[in-house]
Amino acid sequence: MRDPYTVLGVKRDAGAEDIKRAFRKLAKTYHPDYNKDDPKAAERFAEVNSAYEVLGDEAKRKAFDRGEIDADGKPRGFEHSFGGGPGAGAGGFRFDFGTGGNPFQGARGGAGGAGNPRDFFSDLFRQFDSSGRGAEPPPGAGGRRSSIPPGDDVSLDTAVSLEDVASGGARRITLPDGRTVELNIPKGVANGATLRLKGQGHPSPFGGPSGDVLVTVRYAAHATFTADGADLRASLNVPLKDAVLGGPVRVPTLTGAVELTVPAWSSGGKVFRLKGKGLPLKERTGDLLVTLQIDLGAPDPELEALLRRKG
Repeated sequence: MRDPYTVLGVKRDAGAEDIKRAFRKLAKTYHPDYNKDDPKAAERFAEVNSAYEVLGDEAKRKAFDRGEIDADGKPRGFEHSFGGGPGAGAGGFRFDFGTGGNPFQGARGGAGGAGNPRDFFSDLFRQFDSSGRGAEPPPGAGGRRSSIPPGDDVSLDTAVSLEDVASGGARRITLPDGRTVELNIPKGVANGATLRLKGQGHPSPFGGPSGDVLVTVRYAAHATFTADGADLRASLNVPLKDAVLGGPVRVPTLTGAVELTVPAWSSGGKVFRLKGKGLPLKERTGDLLVTLQIDLGAPDPELEALLRRKG
C-alpha cells in the first residue's frame, strides 16, 4: 500500500483530529454504497480504511514513523519468499532478516522438524497483535483491533425533579430522532452532570459502532424548594401567634413533612437549619434552610386595638 499520509492527504505532523477529518471525508467520498457503478471506489475505500488503521491508532502511527511497521501495519525487518527463486532452499523458503543474513535459508517447509520457519514465526506472531504492542487481541475481537470511528454522539438536556435527585429512579426520554429510551437517574446526581447511554447515538457511516447519547441533567424548578449546591432553601409561613408564643409547626421536605419547634418571639427572616434534609450529593448530604415568614392572617380588630394602645 502507498504511504498512509499520502493516501489520506495529510502532512506527517498532522494532528489526530486532522487525520480523522481527512479519513471521514475520503471514506464518504469512496464508500461503495455511494459508488455502486464505480468498481475502483471499493479499492480506494479499502486503501483509505487501511491508511486510517495505521494513522488513526497512536501506537501504530508512532511505530510507522519509526519504521517499525510498514504501510500495511506489518512489522518490518524481514523478507520472505516462497518457491524456487534465487537463494531458496530445498524446501522452497528463504528468510532474510534485514541485512543480517539468512538464518533459515534452505530450511524445509514440512510440518515438523527443528528450525522449521513456519513454527518459528507462528510462535513469534502469537506474541504480537497488529499494533506490535505485544498484547493478545481481546476475546471475540476476531483479529486486529479496528480503528474505524464510531457514529456521532447525540447531546441533549433533560429536566429532573428534586424528588428524583433525592431518591433516584428511571424515566423515559425522547431522542431527537423520535426514539424513546429509558434513562436511569442515580440518587444524588449533580446539577449539570452528564449521563451516557452507550450505543444509542448515531450509527457509524463506516461500519463502526454507534455513538452514544450524552444527557445533561438540569434540576427542574420546584414549587417549594430552591437548590443551593447540596442544600435546599424554602420559606415557611408561620401564624403570628406561633411566632410570638412559639410552638411546633410542620415543615415540608423532599421525603415527607417533619416537625419544627419555633421559639417564642421569633422574628420574620429567621433561618432554621434542618440537618440532612437537603440533597444527597456525592460530596455531602445537604441541609434544608427554612426562612421564617410571619403570616398575619385575617384582620383582627382586637389585636389592632391592642397595638394602637401600646403604640
